[in-house]
Amino acid sequence: MKQYIFGNWKQNGDRVLLEQMMTTLKTLPKQNDQVLAIFPPDVFLSTAQHLLQTSNTFKLGAQNLSAYADGAYTGEVSGHMLQEVGASFVLVGHSERRQLFAETDALVLAKFQQALAAQLIPVLCVGEDLQANEANQTLAVIEKQLTAIFANNQYEGQKFIIAYEPIWAIGTGKVATKEQAQQVHAWIRKFLSALLSEQRAQQIPLIYGGSVKAENAKNLLSMPDINGLLVGGASLDPESFQWIAL
Repeated sequence: MKQYIFGNWKQNGDRVLLEQMMTTLKTLPKQNDQVLAIFPPDVFLSTAQHLLQTSNTFKLGAQNLSAYADGAYTGEVSGHMLQEVGASFVLVGHSERRQLFAETDALVLAKFQQALAAQLIPVLCVGEDLQANEANQTLAVIEKQLTAIFANNQYEGQKFIIAYEPIWAIGTGKVATKEQAQQVHAWIRKFLSALLSEQRAQQIPLIYGGSVKAENAKNLLSMPDINGLLVGGASLDPESFQWIAL
């Protein structure tokens, strides 16, 4: 399975950073077993697409999409629009969308399906907050989030990625140990085997997000069920992100 290194800029960055990042990433050797992508704010996707024309080292992702294909939804951006400006991936159900913008499991499902309809690869984010973690409810929370997406649809022949991001480790400097992350990833794969099939579950990339840095990236990637990383703050530093990708 390929390794996925994704950089989520969130509501950060500018054209200068974008150009610096592009310049840095273009120097990386293309690795056939690795998929490297940055997820800048939507307003920079078109510029990034133009800069990408001289490199096939990495791809682009969007941080969010509309739950609707088109229509009178002021301020929304559809999956097809994102695909037209160069996005290959899109985050769905990121914890900040769930917490700060009250996205429900039903809304996440609608966005997941819109991403697939637009031929984008959705990166479905799941994970628990500190309260659930301390109450040993991690797996119960993730089971609910996954069941909302996969209970009534197998999505045969369609590509998607699942990102485990413990909310208590996002932007806090805390990080799950490689063993803790592996334990949850292994459980997710086992649960998907029951929901879908064992063969299908083995084909789904599982990536980890939560205060990922150059210092802990390699340890996390050494685990058998961690197929990549969703990097937050460190992806805003071209040098740090480069070290994570190497």
